[in-house]
Amino acid sequence: MTHSDQGEPKPVKVSEMPIELCQFMKFGGLAQSGGEAKQVISEGRVLLNGAVETRKRKKLGPGDRVSFAGKTIVVLV
Repeated sequence: MTHSDQGEPKPVKVSEMPIELCQFMKFGGLAQSGGEAKQVISEGRVLLNGAVETRKRKKLGPGDRVSFAGKTIVVLV
């Protein structure tokens, strides 16, 4: 495991704002599919800006940080 696997957030550029949490997880590679993203969100396994987020369609804005399974992605416009 490299150092960047754990702590370094990966910026993910999005073309349309706002973007929904489940879409962003799929787009950013944290989930293999939209269905997987929705499932792990509803199970309370996803953090948004450091807090558990269970709303699948939560609208994200620039700078929002999404963490799951030891990886973090950041919304970049």
